[in-house]
Amino acid sequence: MIKNDLYLKALRGETVERPPVWMMRQAGRFLPEFRELRDKYDFFTRCRTPELASEITMMPIRRYPLDAAILFSDILVVPQAMGMDFQMVEGTGPWLETPIRTPEQVKNIIVPDVDDTLGYVFDAIELTLQKLDNDIPLIGFAGSPWTILCYCIEGGGSKTFDIAKAFCFQHPEAAHELLQKITDTTIAYLKRKVEKGVSAVQVFDSWGGMLSPEDYQVYSWRYINQIVEALSPLTHVIAFGKGCWFALEEMTLSKVSALGLDWTIRPEYARSLTNHTMTLQGNFDPARLHSSPETIRKMVHEMISRFGKDRYIVNLGHGILPNIPLENAEAFIRAVVDWKPN
Repeated sequence: MIKNDLYLKALRGETVERPPVWMMRQAGRFLPEFRELRDKYDFFTRCRTPELASEITMMPIRRYPLDAAILFSDILVVPQAMGMDFQMVEGTGPWLETPIRTPEQVKNIIVPDVDDTLGYVFDAIELTLQKLDNDIPLIGFAGSPWTILCYCIEGGGSKTFDIAKAFCFQHPEAAHELLQKITDTTIAYLKRKVEKGVSAVQVFDSWGGMLSPEDYQVYSWRYINQIVEALSPLTHVIAFGKGCWFALEEMTLSKVSALGLDWTIRPEYARSLTNHTMTLQGNFDPARLHSSPETIRKMVHEMISRFGKDRYIVNLGHGILPNIPLENAEAFIRAVVDWKPN
């Protein structure tokens, strides 16, 4: 039995005394203890070493009164397991030396045995659960198939992902074949995470907003929904689509437990689009954590007031930025923990 189950209550739509709080990328570069490890080990060594991944997961939990932990990893471990040699290049970000540019390359992409290729993630879950000692839930995650495809075809980050989109529109059959392979791998990966003990899984569709509403249904949501259909009988599934407010009505009809929001939509409009029935998560602008602690507290309380305390999980609208002062992150979290209804 998890002692602090606020997060799970919110996912179940139950009445809570206050909304739960956690932050995307909370085990990240803004923490000095994280930067110490970063200086000793490269990025994917940290991901692939269960002891390091577990330790990084716990760093923000030891520092702040958060209501959930999220396992330290990366969305690109999935395409790595499928045979794509992604690197993390300092100052550049994700990098794939030989990106997918032809349908023939798609044929060679494998759907791996996740136990063989991603066992280190599952080992990290076991270590982390021991350290958490049932205090708070642990969240597992994966990237959406569309977001993974973007990196696989583009070969790295992009402001527009034009190369990835062009591939899909020029070679739709190959694009769907690749998306399905990513989907099948992701479902197996997340199912194993649930078997290992995570309490919920989140699907990050970081680049869904690059697509038109029509293309989003074709190239992104249909594959996310396959993941939701496969995982929802086993655990809570949260779908977070950055820039995807246009799809909220469609998403609400699915079996997701919650929908994540970025900072570009008003709480009232998000509630309206989701028929006032969905647990929502977000949507504080990460850059707003550069405001004073007093301003942050005021804005968080206003955000809770606008969303309502029930069916709501306080979070950022995307990952926390690396240059956020520790006291500002704490102000964000404590504003929720100390919140009282008027």
